[in-house]
Amino acid sequence: MATKTTTSTKKSTIRPLGDRVLVKRAEAEARTAGGILLPESAKDKPKEGTIIAVGEGRTLDNGSKSVFSVKNGDRILFSAYAGTEVKYGGEEYLIMREEDILGVIG
Repeated sequence: MATKTTTSTKKSTIRPLGDRVLVKRAEAEARTAGGILLPESAKDKPKEGTIIAVGEGRTLDNGSKSVFSVKNGDRILFSAYAGTEVKYGGEEYLIMREEDILGVIG
């Protein structure tokens, strides 16, 4: 008698809540401008990334939701200590408030 194994094809994701966004940080540079290779310990974490998901917005006093000024796919700049680092599915992400975003690139 053969046993059947089933695998779920449903992919779970991270959905930020409120006025938070999910960001995939940009890769750190492996070389300096002069061409010197940097070890992992010497690389600065970039302060830019791409928005993967946005929450539903902050609830305002009148009960409505605030509107985000950024959207999925936007490349952003953020402050050095912004957000909380999260590791999910082998990938590293940041979850941060919209107010921690300094600007949109492009």
